Amino acid sequence: MSDAKEIMRRLNALAQISEDPGKLTRTFASPAMRRANQLVARWMRRAGMQVRPDAIGNLIGHYAGKKPGAKILLLGSHLDTVRDAGKFDGPLGVILAIACVEHLYRRQIRFPFAVQVIGFADEEGVRYQTAYLGSKALAGCFDPADLQRKDAAGISMAEAIRIFGGHPTKIKSAAMNPKELLGYIEAHIEQGPVLEKENLALATVTVIAGQTRAKIIFQGRAGHAGTTPMNLRKDALCAAAEFILAAEHLARNTTGLVATIGQIHAGPGAVNVIAGETRLSLDVRHAKDSTRRSALKKLKLISQKIAKKRGLKIDFNLVHEASSVACSTKLSGLLAQAVLRRQKKLLQLPSGAGHDTAVMAGICPAAMLFIRCKNGISHHPAESVKSGDVKIALEVMNDFLQWTAEKYRQIHDF
Repeated sequence: MSDAKEIMRRLNALAQISEDPGKLTRTFASPAMRRANQLVARWMRRAGMQVRPDAIGNLIGHYAGKKPGAKILLLGSHLDTVRDAGKFDGPLGVILAIACVEHLYRRQIRFPFAVQVIGFADEEGVRYQTAYLGSKALAGCFDPADLQRKDAAGISMAEAIRIFGGHPTKIKSAAMNPKELLGYIEAHIEQGPVLEKENLALATVTVIAGQTRAKIIFQGRAGHAGTTPMNLRKDALCAAAEFILAAEHLARNTTGLVATIGQIHAGPGAVNVIAGETRLSLDVRHAKDSTRRSALKKLKLISQKIAKKRGLKIDFNLVHEASSVACSTKLSGLLAQAVLRRQKKLLQLPSGAGHDTAVMAGICPAAMLFIRCKNGISHHPAESVKSGDVKIALEVMNDFLQWTAEKYRQIHDF
């Protein structure tokens, strides 16, 4: 239990590093992220790893194999958070991976392959409204146009990376060579209630749902709240409200579809002024890309009809899109064997949440291990994981690594 307790202690220490006093917020290329990287780097070095940041700010710890030039098995997750976050989403996967390497280092074990732990710089997409910046850079699919994006303070992504100590003009250098990789494994809290309902600690993941994010602007006309008749109004907030309910209705009536409006801003924002402009976010997800795209097409049409009916203008712009991704059956199968050694039953779940695994699967086989979280709560300070479940997860990951080493000759070409 001591290893699990140390993992929990480290997670608590990491949770104290935040850009918002009194709550946990750690966004891409922020001073808080720099401090988090510095702390995690110390733990990586203690585990016998050579540590470096890459051009975008990913933190990379390398535990060498028996021979120079050995292939690499990647373990990791992300170190950024949403606003007012819980302490386990992302960091648990990084700290758990470090504990696995530390287990090897203490016993002076080296595998035929290297083990590399990645703390991704951005998965949540909070600061620049586009997710997976860290894993996209590592996978070689980062879009340089994103460097021109600006945050709420008007700071461009390129400038933020420079301030952080990265190199925006050298992000291509962060890309890994797929021929050097055995695969990528990510341990992560489930972010849902199924494991708790089944009274199980762990599950393997079958597929990661596809996701689309859009930014929608209803442009109407501001006016005096007391003197503008209801039939002459062009109320952008009422249009947005109508659209929000329409999105909810569509998702409720489409199996497996989820649609969320998580941000809304109405301007000019005075109590006695009709909203002349309303901006809102839209997040749509489904395990089948065709269903997600069909729903998005319907929602865009609905927004246009609402705007036309009310005499408003509408801008409907996509800001992020990721296809659904199936996890590697070979890696997942080996992970499943390790799970069944430690618990009575194997549960295989789809992931409605996006993960760096979805990007990494584009360059190498990838798999995920889900860990039970209390009440399925995530993206909230109440996020909670049992130390006992972390212990089992660590045992499973250690077994997986050992079995992978034993089977290396057969599975090096997954």
